[in-house]
Amino acid sequence: MEVICLEDQAFYTLIEQVVERLQIKNEVEQDEWVPPSEAMRILNIKSKTTLQALRDTGKIRFSQPQKRVILYDRGSLIEYLEQHSKNTF
Repeated sequence: MEVICLEDQAFYTLIEQVVERLQIKNEVEQDEWVPPSEAMRILNIKSKTTLQALRDTGKIRFSQPQKRVILYDRGSLIEYLEQHSKNTF
């Protein structure tokens, strides 16, 4: 077994680089349009009826490329959450 010693600054620089790469990789993999299951996970809701109500009232954007396929705009889901967030004291 080998032991690798690093100075504090070198260690923190290495950690920052790893975090940056993970963030870039995560951003690339996220699709702009997500299926209903992912939309429900982002909004933390369990009911398809609630998701449909948000769609029907125009609170979140969606696209219907085929008759039975509905996709939701990730940005509008995040925007909806931001609009309903409360500031702390």
